[in-house]
Amino acid sequence: MATKYIARSSDIAARMIGGEMMIMSPIDSTFFTLNEVATVIWQAADGKTPLSEIIDDKICPIFDVSSDQAKEDSESFVEELSKHGILLVSDQPIESSSRQEPAR
Repeated sequence: MATKYIARSSDIAARMIGGEMMIMSPIDSTFFTLNEVATVIWQAADGKTPLSEIIDDKICPIFDVSSDQAKEDSESFVEELSKHGILLVSDQPIESSSRQEPAR
């Protein structure tokens, strides 16, 4: 997997409600409810941490999933949310001015 950095878009609406992260796309008003794994990725998407590190340090130790499966699923998740303008993806760290602070 090529190094990918991910960051939350500053143009989205996101809230944690009852243990689930709810996100709305600014592009097409698509609404997403993230599962536990996706929420961990979302919360770790700081623009400075590579996706591979998020998977190895946060996903695999917490959830009963192989590294290969976690990488495949995470790539799909990131790709889907980036299509909707929710996650920003880059091969270099992403500047903080283009990302949102974590939703509370």
